[in-house]
Amino acid sequence: MTSELLEVTPPPDFKPRLWTPQRVQFTPAALESPWGRQIYQRVEALGIPIEELTQNRLTGLRGGDARETYNRAKRTLAVVNAAPGALKLQPIPPSADWQFHLAEGCPAHCQYCYLAGSLAGPPVIRVFANLPEILDNLPRYETPGAGRNEAAGTTFEASCYTDPLSLEHLTGSLVETIRWFGTREHAYLRYTTKFDAVEPLLDLPHNGHTRCRASVNADPVARKLEGGVPPVAARLSALRRLALPRNEGGGGYPIGLVIAPIMPVDDWEAHYGRLLDDAQAAVGFAEDVTFELITHRFTPGSKDVLLSWYPKTSLEMTEEMRVEKRNKFGGVKYVYPPEMMKSLKRFFQAEITRRFPSGRILYWT
Repeated sequence: MTSELLEVTPPPDFKPRLWTPQRVQFTPAALESPWGRQIYQRVEALGIPIEELTQNRLTGLRGGDARETYNRAKRTLAVVNAAPGALKLQPIPPSADWQFHLAEGCPAHCQYCYLAGSLAGPPVIRVFANLPEILDNLPRYETPGAGRNEAAGTTFEASCYTDPLSLEHLTGSLVETIRWFGTREHAYLRYTTKFDAVEPLLDLPHNGHTRCRASVNADPVARKLEGGVPPVAARLSALRRLALPRNEGGGGYPIGLVIAPIMPVDDWEAHYGRLLDDAQAAVGFAEDVTFELITHRFTPGSKDVLLSWYPKTSLEMTEEMRVEKRNKFGGVKYVYPPEMMKSLKRFFQAEITRRFPSGRILYWT
């Protein structure tokens, strides 16, 4: 299949979805950083109100109840320095060898949010001003030829706690990080996004060391449960632009699709089949495309947080319809029953292989 046969590019008047915070807070430590000051200049140029804090502690984020706190925090961008402990990287299988963070928090409003219960305090979006220090720390973790998912080296996941592309127009941090990885011999960057403003990424010297992945879902899930993000069609169109060769106006990146969270909604085979058809139309020409398949699960803690944020959600979180799964530390999460998991897995393995014979399914969970 050749890319010339496909017509899924956006119309000429298309504008990508950009998040605009209502206010931006800078800590003193962030303003001492050259990278923090360039973020300040970006935000100032956009005319967004800026608050320079007098101490390295965020203030004014809590409201009268959980919902008000959520709304206030989700409208706030905080520019801070990552704590020293963030430089001690943690493994993140099966996604990558190591995780590191350009930011914590996400401006999207997904009612199944993975961050619920994972990050402490109000869900403010924190971006890190000490980016050079974060990047300079990564070579300590590089191991040539022994990495996960990219055989030539070590993989680093940048979207465990955020959506880096959603913040790029405010920070420039993803572009800088892609440039940095493009200079490395044995290090590979991976990020995932639900956003579509990919123009700043297209001409970068990434040298094949960044894999751009779009998070997508079937229409009933995306339409009902994903707020504040572009539609799936726009995400696939953006992924297409990233995958197209440079001589066709694209970025020439390795790409991936993260289908998550997979849910057995009514007529799920038909809905997810259409999603895979759309994905094939958009990026079926790509020679290097990966798939990560993640079923929906929740914990008692994440359920409580999500219901406080979205009290009217239609998201199914019924313990009686699930089975318990415990980790090695004794923590409990609720997943689909074994027979349903087997049915879902069989479907996706067969349908992806049929549409993407050279694609790689990295994992199912």
